[in-house]
Amino acid sequence: MEQYLVYLVEDEDNLSAVLKAYLEKENWNVKVFNDGNEALEAIEDKPHLWILDIMLPGTDGYQLLKAIKETEDRPVIFISARDQDLDRVLGLEMGSDDYLSKPFLPQELIIRAKKILNRVYGTSTQEQKKIELNQYIIDPIGRTVTDSLAQGEEVVDLTTKEMDLILLLTGDIGKAFSREKIIEYVWGENYFGSERAVDDVVRRVRKKMNRIHLETLYGYGYRILSS
Repeated sequence: MEQYLVYLVEDEDNLSAVLKAYLEKENWNVKVFNDGNEALEAIEDKPHLWILDIMLPGTDGYQLLKAIKETEDRPVIFISARDQDLDRVLGLEMGSDDYLSKPFLPQELIIRAKKILNRVYGTSTQEQKKIELNQYIIDPIGRTVTDSLAQGEEVVDLTTKEMDLILLLTGDIGKAFSREKIIEYVWGENYFGSERAVDDVVRRVRKKMNRIHLETLYGYGYRILSS
């Protein structure tokens, strides 16, 4: 079992205690914050997953989400008892990876968390080989891309979703992936919204990694070619 670090930000003491107990049953290290300001100060800890309530004392969930994505872009699950449709849309637009409306079963949170952790960090501790593509070195375990042509072999600054896209497409060079498949892998099955989100991520990846051949298959999706 992977030893993940999970930060839970929830100001309801009873709920946070229950969720913490369920998360720890998965052998995950869990830290609870009851105040948004305290959680904001802990962003530099870089936990593997954040679980954020939206309504919090001090810094609210939206502000925390923005700060997390700007600092390290770690995966985030939003939870809220407010207008769930509005919060869900706003949260996903701001970069949250999933959303749960209260009340929910703790087991459902565990299922959602496992899917995100497995997607972002992998399901196995077995060695995964680095991929070299047009002088870019892609490390699936470290989730980094290094530009070997840059001075000092500079690390390419990719967001979580940009990295997920690269890992998906380079995991099978030459294979075409539909927009629907990319959305399922990068955003998750519960994503709803425009497929143009895929095009936006592709555009940013092309700008940051301009030597890769990321081909558009019009009306279908994308693939990466070896040359």
